[in-house]
Amino acid sequence: MKHARNAILFAALVCLWPAAVSAQTLKYDFRIPGPDGKPVANHRVPAAQAEAVAKLPGVVVVGNPNGDVTLAEFYDLNCPYCRRASADVDALLRSDKNLKVILVPFPVLGIASIQAGRVELAVRKLTNSQTFYAFHRKIYEGRGVIDGSRALAVAHELKVDQQKLLAAADEDATTEIMKAHVRLGNALNLAATPAYVIRDVAIVGHPGAEGLKAVIAAVRRCGQVVC
Repeated sequence: MKHARNAILFAALVCLWPAAVSAQTLKYDFRIPGPDGKPVANHRVPAAQAEAVAKLPGVVVVGNPNGDVTLAEFYDLNCPYCRRASADVDALLRSDKNLKVILVPFPVLGIASIQAGRVELAVRKLTNSQTFYAFHRKIYEGRGVIDGSRALAVAHELKVDQQKLLAAADEDATTEIMKAHVRLGNALNLAATPAYVIRDVAIVGHPGAEGLKAVIAAVRRCGQVVC
Protein backbone atom coordinates (compact mmCIF):
# COMPACT_ATOMS: atom_id res chain seq x y z
CA MET A 1 0.00 0.00 0.00
CA LYS A 2 2.74 2.46 0.96
CA HIS A 3 4.69 1.73 -2.22
CA ALA A 4 1.60 2.21 -4.37
CA ARG A 5 0.71 5.48 -2.62
CA ASN A 6 4.21 6.80 -3.25
CA ALA A 7 3.86 5.89 -6.91
CA ILE A 8 0.69 7.97 -7.09
CA LEU A 9 2.28 10.94 -5.41
CA PHE A 10 5.53 11.04 -7.32
CA ALA A 11 5.11 9.35 -10.74
CA ALA A 12 3.78 12.58 -12.13
CA LEU A 13 4.22 12.65 -15.91
CA VAL A 14 5.99 15.98 -15.79
CA CYS A 15 6.65 15.73 -19.52
CA LEU A 16 2.98 16.31 -20.34
CA TRP A 17 2.13 19.72 -19.11
CA PRO A 18 4.61 22.24 -20.56
CA ALA A 19 3.43 21.58 -24.11
CA ALA A 20 -0.21 21.91 -23.16
CA VAL A 21 0.15 25.37 -21.59
CA SER A 22 2.64 26.91 -24.01
CA ALA A 23 1.77 30.38 -25.29
CA GLN A 24 -0.48 30.36 -28.33
CA THR A 25 -2.26 33.06 -30.29
CA LEU A 26 -5.83 33.31 -29.09
CA LYS A 27 -8.52 33.76 -31.72
CA TYR A 28 -12.04 35.19 -31.65
CA ASP A 29 -13.85 33.63 -34.56
CA PHE A 30 -17.25 34.25 -32.95
CA ARG A 31 -18.53 36.95 -30.63
CA ILE A 32 -19.02 34.97 -27.42
CA PRO A 33 -19.21 37.34 -24.43
CA GLY A 34 -18.01 36.30 -20.99
CA PRO A 35 -19.51 37.27 -17.60
CA ASP A 36 -17.72 40.64 -17.75
CA GLY A 37 -18.96 41.37 -21.26
CA LYS A 38 -15.54 40.88 -22.81
CA PRO A 39 -15.28 38.27 -25.58
CA VAL A 40 -14.06 34.78 -24.74
CA ALA A 41 -11.43 33.32 -27.06
CA ASN A 42 -12.73 30.74 -29.50
CA HIS A 43 -11.83 29.21 -32.82
CA ARG A 44 -13.08 26.69 -35.32
CA VAL A 45 -11.59 23.22 -35.19
CA PRO A 46 -11.58 20.43 -37.77
CA ALA A 47 -14.72 18.33 -37.50
CA ALA A 48 -12.69 15.15 -37.17
CA GLN A 49 -10.86 16.53 -34.14
CA ALA A 50 -14.10 17.67 -32.53
CA GLU A 51 -15.60 14.23 -33.07
CA ALA A 52 -12.50 12.59 -31.61
CA VAL A 53 -13.26 14.04 -28.17
CA ALA A 54 -16.11 11.60 -27.55
CA LYS A 55 -13.83 8.71 -28.55
CA LEU A 56 -11.08 9.54 -26.07
CA PRO A 57 -10.42 6.88 -23.44
CA GLY A 58 -11.20 7.96 -19.90
CA VAL A 59 -13.87 10.56 -20.65
CA VAL A 60 -17.17 10.49 -18.79
CA VAL A 61 -20.62 11.34 -20.15
CA VAL A 62 -23.05 13.03 -17.77
CA GLY A 63 -26.49 14.45 -18.34
CA ASN A 64 -28.55 13.02 -21.16
CA PRO A 65 -26.46 10.52 -23.17
CA ASN A 66 -28.91 11.05 -26.06
CA GLY A 67 -29.06 14.80 -25.71
CA ASP A 68 -29.57 17.03 -28.71
CA VAL A 69 -26.51 19.17 -27.87
CA THR A 70 -23.12 17.85 -26.76
CA LEU A 71 -20.75 20.03 -24.77
CA ALA A 72 -17.26 18.71 -23.99
CA GLU A 73 -15.38 20.31 -21.10
CA PHE A 74 -11.59 20.05 -20.71
CA TYR A 75 -10.66 20.94 -17.14
CA ASP A 76 -7.81 20.89 -14.65
CA LEU A 77 -8.66 20.19 -11.02
CA ASN A 78 -6.40 23.05 -9.87
CA CYS A 79 -7.79 25.66 -12.23
CA PRO A 80 -9.88 28.16 -10.19
CA TYR A 81 -11.99 29.00 -13.22
CA CYS A 82 -12.73 25.29 -13.64
CA ARG A 83 -14.17 25.27 -10.12
CA ARG A 84 -16.67 27.95 -11.13
CA ALA A 85 -17.27 26.25 -14.46
CA SER A 86 -18.07 22.97 -12.71
CA ALA A 87 -20.79 24.66 -10.66
CA ASP A 88 -22.23 26.39 -13.72
CA VAL A 89 -22.22 23.20 -15.80
CA ASP A 90 -23.87 21.35 -12.92
CA ALA A 91 -26.65 23.95 -12.82
CA LEU A 92 -27.07 23.61 -16.58
CA LEU A 93 -27.37 19.84 -16.31
CA ARG A 94 -30.07 20.23 -13.68
CA SER A 95 -32.10 22.67 -15.77
CA ASP A 96 -31.47 21.31 -19.27
CA LYS A 97 -32.55 17.70 -19.60
CA ASN A 98 -31.51 17.51 -23.25
CA LEU A 99 -27.87 18.42 -22.66
CA LYS A 100 -25.07 15.88 -22.97
CA VAL A 101 -21.77 16.79 -21.30
CA ILE A 102 -18.47 15.01 -21.87
CA LEU A 103 -16.00 15.56 -19.04
CA VAL A 104 -12.37 15.40 -20.16
CA PRO A 105 -9.76 15.39 -17.37
CA PHE A 106 -6.98 17.65 -18.65
CA PRO A 107 -4.27 17.98 -15.96
CA VAL A 108 -1.90 20.56 -17.42
CA LEU A 109 -1.22 22.96 -14.54
CA GLY A 110 1.55 21.08 -12.78
CA ILE A 111 2.53 18.05 -10.79
CA ALA A 112 -0.30 18.24 -8.24
CA SER A 113 -2.86 18.25 -11.04
CA ILE A 114 -1.24 15.23 -12.65
CA GLN A 115 -1.19 13.36 -9.34
CA ALA A 116 -4.87 14.07 -8.76
CA GLY A 117 -5.65 13.29 -12.37
CA ARG A 118 -4.23 9.78 -12.02
CA VAL A 119 -6.58 9.15 -9.10
CA GLU A 120 -9.48 10.71 -10.99
CA LEU A 121 -8.98 8.40 -13.96
CA ALA A 122 -8.77 5.43 -11.60
CA VAL A 123 -12.12 6.46 -10.11
CA ARG A 124 -13.49 6.55 -13.62
CA LYS A 125 -12.21 3.03 -14.31
CA LEU A 126 -13.52 1.49 -11.11
CA THR A 127 -16.92 3.16 -10.79
CA ASN A 128 -19.90 4.30 -12.84
CA SER A 129 -20.55 7.75 -14.27
CA GLN A 130 -22.72 8.74 -11.30
CA THR A 131 -19.95 8.03 -8.81
CA PHE A 132 -17.39 9.73 -11.00
CA TYR A 133 -19.55 12.83 -11.21
CA ALA A 134 -20.05 12.80 -7.44
CA PHE A 135 -16.25 12.69 -7.12
CA HIS A 136 -15.91 15.51 -9.65
CA ARG A 137 -18.27 17.79 -7.75
CA LYS A 138 -17.08 16.86 -4.26
CA ILE A 139 -13.40 17.43 -4.95
CA TYR A 140 -14.16 21.08 -5.69
CA GLU A 141 -15.86 21.63 -2.32
CA GLY A 142 -12.66 22.28 -0.37
CA ARG A 143 -10.04 24.97 -0.84
CA GLY A 144 -6.38 24.84 -1.69
CA VAL A 145 -4.30 22.61 -3.92
CA ILE A 146 -5.85 19.38 -5.16
CA ASP A 147 -3.13 16.73 -5.26
CA GLY A 148 -2.99 12.94 -5.12
CA SER A 149 -3.58 12.73 -1.38
CA ARG A 150 -6.63 14.96 -1.52
CA ALA A 151 -8.06 13.03 -4.46
CA LEU A 152 -7.54 9.76 -2.60
CA ALA A 153 -9.33 11.19 0.45
CA VAL A 154 -12.37 12.23 -1.61
CA ALA A 155 -12.51 8.81 -3.28
CA HIS A 156 -12.34 7.20 0.17
CA GLU A 157 -15.37 9.26 1.26
CA LEU A 158 -17.23 7.79 -1.70
CA LYS A 159 -16.20 4.30 -0.56
CA VAL A 160 -14.01 3.50 -3.56
CA ASP A 161 -11.73 0.57 -2.71
CA GLN A 162 -8.38 2.18 -1.91
CA GLN A 163 -6.13 -0.72 -2.87
CA LYS A 164 -7.82 -1.13 -6.25
CA LEU A 165 -7.79 2.63 -6.71
CA LEU A 166 -4.06 2.93 -6.07
CA ALA A 167 -3.29 0.04 -8.38
CA ALA A 168 -5.41 1.50 -11.19
CA ALA A 169 -3.97 4.99 -10.75
CA ASP A 170 -0.44 3.63 -11.07
CA GLU A 171 -1.10 1.63 -14.26
CA ASP A 172 0.69 2.43 -17.48
CA ALA A 173 -2.76 2.54 -19.09
CA THR A 174 -3.60 5.56 -16.95
CA THR A 175 -0.49 7.29 -18.22
CA GLU A 176 -1.48 6.60 -21.81
CA ILE A 177 -4.97 8.01 -21.24
CA MET A 178 -3.50 11.22 -19.85
CA LYS A 179 -1.18 11.49 -22.83
CA ALA A 180 -4.10 11.01 -25.22
CA HIS A 181 -6.05 13.82 -23.56
CA VAL A 182 -3.13 16.22 -23.73
CA ARG A 183 -2.32 15.32 -27.34
CA LEU A 184 -5.86 16.07 -28.46
CA GLY A 185 -6.03 19.21 -26.33
CA ASN A 186 -2.86 20.45 -27.98
CA ALA A 187 -4.20 19.57 -31.44
CA LEU A 188 -7.34 21.57 -30.62
CA ASN A 189 -5.19 24.53 -29.47
CA LEU A 190 -6.71 24.58 -25.99
CA ALA A 191 -4.30 27.09 -24.47
CA ALA A 192 -6.19 27.53 -21.20
CA THR A 193 -8.65 25.79 -18.90
CA PRO A 194 -11.50 25.37 -18.77
CA ALA A 195 -12.00 24.87 -22.47
CA TYR A 196 -15.06 23.60 -24.28
CA VAL A 197 -15.70 21.94 -27.60
CA ILE A 198 -19.17 22.24 -29.04
CA ARG A 199 -19.95 21.35 -32.64
CA ASP A 200 -16.81 22.43 -34.53
CA VAL A 201 -15.79 25.26 -32.20
CA ALA A 202 -13.37 25.35 -29.27
CA ILE A 203 -14.08 27.92 -26.56
CA VAL A 204 -10.94 28.73 -24.58
CA GLY A 205 -12.02 30.07 -21.21
CA HIS A 206 -15.27 30.10 -19.27
CA PRO A 207 -18.05 32.27 -20.73
CA GLY A 208 -20.10 31.86 -17.56
CA ALA A 209 -23.45 30.19 -17.05
CA GLU A 210 -25.35 32.63 -19.23
CA GLY A 211 -22.72 32.49 -21.93
CA LEU A 212 -22.91 28.70 -22.07
CA LYS A 213 -26.70 28.85 -22.15
CA ALA A 214 -26.57 31.27 -25.07
CA VAL A 215 -24.14 29.08 -27.01
CA ILE A 216 -26.24 25.95 -26.42
CA ALA A 217 -29.42 27.78 -27.41
CA ALA A 218 -27.78 29.04 -30.62
CA VAL A 219 -26.64 25.54 -31.55
CA ARG A 220 -30.20 24.33 -31.15
CA ARG A 221 -31.59 27.26 -33.12
CA CYS A 222 -29.21 27.49 -36.06
CA GLY A 223 -26.51 24.84 -35.66
CA GLN A 224 -23.84 27.45 -34.85
CA VAL A 225 -22.45 28.78 -31.55
CA VAL A 226 -23.68 32.22 -32.55
CA CYS A 227 -26.63 32.74 -34.91
